[in-house]
Amino acid sequence: MRVSLVDAEQPKVETSSRDVVGAYVALMKPRIIELLLLTTVPVMFLAARAIPDLWLVVATVVGGTLSAGSANALNCVVDADIDQKMNRTKRRPLVRHQVSTRSALVFGLVLGVVSTLWLGFFVNWLSSLLALTANIFYVVGYTMLLKRRTSQNIVWGGAAGCFPAMIGWTAVTNELAWTPVVLFLIVFFWTPPHFWSLGMRYREDYAAADVPMLPSVTSSREVGRQIVAYSWIMFATSLALWPVAGMGWFYPATAIVLGIVFLVEAYDLQSRARDTEDLSIIKPMRLFHFSNAYLALLFVAAAADPFIHGALLG
Repeated sequence: MRVSLVDAEQPKVETSSRDVVGAYVALMKPRIIELLLLTTVPVMFLAARAIPDLWLVVATVVGGTLSAGSANALNCVVDADIDQKMNRTKRRPLVRHQVSTRSALVFGLVLGVVSTLWLGFFVNWLSSLLALTANIFYVVGYTMLLKRRTSQNIVWGGAAGCFPAMIGWTAVTNELAWTPVVLFLIVFFWTPPHFWSLGMRYREDYAAADVPMLPSVTSSREVGRQIVAYSWIMFATSLALWPVAGMGWFYPATAIVLGIVFLVEAYDLQSRARDTEDLSIIKPMRLFHFSNAYLALLFVAAAADPFIHGALLG
């Protein structure tokens, strides 16, 4: 794999200042950042067992946004050659030549430096180190080493997306504990069912780009089986947070309900995929969309539990 910094053959495109700003924002992949922040802010409430300092929340959100934006921009640079082959990604700024490769690389690196310093000075250096580790792991570990080499790429590479939960905790406490580790593992085991359901929808894209995402290299039946397996592990891990974090009744009750619905969706997908490869029958995006809601609601429940438990005891 080679990343070219020369754009001599790229056509010049007339763009307004607004278009340029929009292109750089698109490089940061805001929709992915939104999901990452949904696993950061609620954990800050859980760690504080109260409403955390507003400035600390703002500083963590800003730093986390810049760090994730850096990783996503650098991902766009490395993956520009395959992005142009995939319908899902062919409108990204580098593919459309709205931003040069060199400019995108500089943008991603500058965001990385700024986010590291921002989190270090305005949050704490432990959170800064975790964010930098996630950035490097996503760009080097997942994008450059795993993505094009193994069908288990998202299993291990997806660990980068688990760090925001730990960052939210350390932002408040400035130390690690078992609670953020369990939160990390919840996201870790949630990632394969979440991403493989999306990968099923775009399996032809991955095949065209020669990226061995599991749904593009094996049968939908096998993908469904693995989705169910990971869903069970995710469900069990979500319940482990109850005793580890000393939760009241609200979190485990919510985790059980959400987990059961998730498992039903996973089993339904597996059933639909048992004897067909027709995506109109398999409907993988049903699980994908619910998985987003699942993670958001689960983390909100974790944040709300101490308040509800405290109110009942008070």
